[in-house]
Amino acid sequence: MSAEARQRLREARPGDAQSALEAASAAFDAGLEAEALPVLEAALRVHGGDPRLWQMAGLAHRALEDLAPAVEAFRRAAALAPADALIAHGHARARLEAGLPAVEAFEQARALAPLDGAVLLGRAAAQVAAGRGDEAEAGLEAELRRHPGWVEGHATLSRLRWMAGDRHDHGRSFEAALAVRPTDGNLWKGLLDLLAGAEMYASVPATAARARAAAGRAPLFDLHEAAAASETGDLAAADRLFAALGPPRALDHLVHRVRHALRSGRPEEALSLAEPVAPHVGGGLWPYLSIAWRLTGDPRWAWLEGDSRLVGVYDIADRLPPLQALAERLRGLHFAAQQPLDQSVRGGTQTDGPLFARVEPEIRALRRAVVEAVAEHVAQLPPRIEGHPLLSAPRGAPVRFSGSWSVRLAGGGRHSNHLHPLGWISSALYVSLPAPAARGAPPAGWLTLGEPQESLRTGLGPLRTVEPRPGRLVLFPSTMWHGTVPFGEGERLTVAFDVAPPRS
Repeated sequence: MSAEARQRLREARPGDAQSALEAASAAFDAGLEAEALPVLEAALRVHGGDPRLWQMAGLAHRALEDLAPAVEAFRRAAALAPADALIAHGHARARLEAGLPAVEAFEQARALAPLDGAVLLGRAAAQVAAGRGDEAEAGLEAELRRHPGWVEGHATLSRLRWMAGDRHDHGRSFEAALAVRPTDGNLWKGLLDLLAGAEMYASVPATAARARAAAGRAPLFDLHEAAAASETGDLAAADRLFAALGPPRALDHLVHRVRHALRSGRPEEALSLAEPVAPHVGGGLWPYLSIAWRLTGDPRWAWLEGDSRLVGVYDIADRLPPLQALAERLRGLHFAAQQPLDQSVRGGTQTDGPLFARVEPEIRALRRAVVEAVAEHVAQLPPRIEGHPLLSAPRGAPVRFSGSWSVRLAGGGRHSNHLHPLGWISSALYVSLPAPAARGAPPAGWLTLGEPQESLRTGLGPLRTVEPRPGRLVLFPSTMWHGTVPFGEGERLTVAFDVAPPRS
C-alpha cells in the first residue's frame, strides 16, 4: 500500500489539482502525510484559490501534530469556502487541538451543521478549555432535551459532571432520556457502560434488570451483570451468569471471561480462551496471557516481556525545555476539579486533548525531545520477532503518537495498575516531584511494571520498579501492566503518551 501511494505521489501533477488531491488522499491512507505535503504545496503554488487543497494541507499538518500550519491552512480554506461545513469543523478542531481559542470557530461550524454531534462535542470541549464548563454542560443538556437518543452526548455530559465533582448523579441525563425512551437499548447500554467505567458495579444488576424489563432481553445486559458480579467478588454468581451467556461472541465478552477465570484462580482456563485469539485482536489480550503464563510457570511470559531492553529509562532533562517553565505550562492545562472517568488516575487530574499537538513553545520543545528519545529506544530494541506484539512491528518509521496528556497528582495520589492496549510503546515522563521527605520512604511514588490489577487477585508483584526523577523518561510496551505506588504529600506532575504502532 505504501509503495503504491508513493508512486501516485511521484506521478501527481502540480498543475492538476484533482491529481494532487487524489494522490494525497492515498498517501493519507498509508500514513504518508509528511510525503504528501510537498505535493500539496506544489499544487497550492498553482491553485492557491482551491479550498480543497488548503483543507488537505490542513489535514496533513494536523495528522503530523504540527498545528500552527494546520490552523493557517484551514483558515485559508474556510475563507475560500465559508459555507463548507467540513472545512469549518476542521478549522475549529485544529484550533482546539492547538490550544487556541476555539469556541467561536465551533459556533461557525455548528451554524453550518447544527445536527453534527462531533461539532457539538467539540464545542463543549472548547468551552471547557476556555473555562466555561457551565456553558458546556448547559449546551449539552439543551441538545439532549431535543435529541434524547444521543448516547455520545449523554456520555460526554456525564464525564463533565464527574470531573466537576458529581460522583453520585453524573448519569442523570441518561435516566431522563430513558423516562421518555424506555425501550431504547442503546441508551441502556450507554448507562451500563457508564456505571462500569465509574466502577459502580454494585448498581449494575438492578440497572440490567430494569433494562431487560423495559427493552427486552439482550446478551449485552447479561454480560454487564456477569462482569459486575465478577468484579465485586461474587464469583459463584458470575460463573452462573457467564455459563448462561455461552461462548464469547465478541472481544469485550472474551476479555471479561478471561478476567473472571484469572480472578477465580483458573489460569489454564484463561489460557484456553485467550491464546487462540490474542495474535489477531491487537493488544487487548496479551497482558492477560502474561499473567496466566506467569501463574502456570510457562516460560513464554519471558518471551513476551522478560527482555530488559523492552523497558528504557532515559534521563533527558538536558534535552527538555526548562523543567520549571514546562511545569508551569502544564499546570495551566489542568482544568478539571477531579480525576477523569474510566482512567487510571486516583487523586489527581488529567489534561484533555492531544498534548503534543499544542503550539506553545514549551510543548513543541517537549515533543521534539520525546521523539528523539523514542527513536533511540526503538533502535536499541531486540531484533524483530514474528508474532510478538512489540517486536514484530516494522522499524525505522517516523514516530507517531496515538495519545499524549499530562497528569497532576496530589498527596496520596497514584495510578491504579492498568494498560494501554491500543498503543505500541507507553511512557512516563517526570516533570515535577515532591521533595523526597514529603514523598515518603521508597518506593513511595515509584513506577511499577508488570504488576496486574489488584482486583484480579493474582498475587503477582511487579517485574520491575523505577524511581521517578525530574526529567526522567520511562518507555515500556503498551501491553505491560503499569501503575504507581501512592506517595505522601506534594505535587507529582508528569507527561504520558502512547506511541502508535508503526504501519508496514
